[in-house]
Amino acid sequence: MNSEIFDTFGNKFERFSFPCNISRVTAGRGGEALLIKGTEKYALLDCGMAYCGRETADNIFSITDRLDYILLSHSHYDHIGGLPYIIDRFPEAVVCGSKKCASIIEKPTARKLMAELGKGARDLYAPGSDVMIITEGLNIDLVLHDGDFISLGEETVTAFETKGHTDCSLSYFLEPVKLLFTSESTGILEGKDYIHTPVLKSFSDAFASLEKCRGLDAEYLCLPHFGMLPKDYVDTFFNKFEIECYSKLNFVNELLKENLSEDEMFEIYTENYWTPAKLEEQPYEAFAINSRHILNALLRELRGGKLHER
Repeated sequence: MNSEIFDTFGNKFERFSFPCNISRVTAGRGGEALLIKGTEKYALLDCGMAYCGRETADNIFSITDRLDYILLSHSHYDHIGGLPYIIDRFPEAVVCGSKKCASIIEKPTARKLMAELGKGARDLYAPGSDVMIITEGLNIDLVLHDGDFISLGEETVTAFETKGHTDCSLSYFLEPVKLLFTSESTGILEGKDYIHTPVLKSFSDAFASLEKCRGLDAEYLCLPHFGMLPKDYVDTFFNKFEIECYSKLNFVNELLKENLSEDEMFEIYTENYWTPAKLEEQPYEAFAINSRHILNALLRELRGGKLHER
């Protein structure tokens, strides 16, 4: 992600300064991994990319020689690619995710796509690297349903289904600190005044997820692909996400009225939403795949009368 985006709240704001004992153990670009230390147990939130999976495991081991849980936000390669390498180092860790995530990562077609995208990320972010991109070992040991929680001692982590980005997305609420690790279903920060809306499956579901997250009354938000938000920006973030969803909805609805083909719509969408700066966090191939899904989700719901302009 562009360094200007990282400094969007001023270079004195530390986006990886957490209100409790959490360490960023991310080893490379493109995905994050956060280690939560409870009073009794450790949990890792997401695993980052495959090309740097061993380095992520090294970073975890530099802090602790035990890992109790691995919490997966969803099934995409930039969030779970490092899982096989981390499990190799910490075989006792219990891998947690949604039921839908468990079914997806078992599919050979899904693993093939993860491997292809993982290789593309390796070639972009670690040119010359010959690290093998492996998908063996992708599995979930403990399925978490909406409202299920795990204990880290005095702390609990509760999983909440937040569909929209994918049908397998989970957000995690850490208490008693009231820190919500959001999923991509409720947006990614790409500037103080712009929230990206990577809703690949359903904007209707994303709006429902937004209301669920608002209802948790979190004091802190930690965003995927960014980190912490200032405490006084929580409500603003959710409001801006909703505004951007409707902005994208209205934009695509205008394209729909022009009777353009989906390929023509994709070209116009790309002209409006792709910038070379995105390469710092996402290969173009991944952007293109996601953008096709976003367009399809909007077109399907607009044509079906589930969404309306505002």
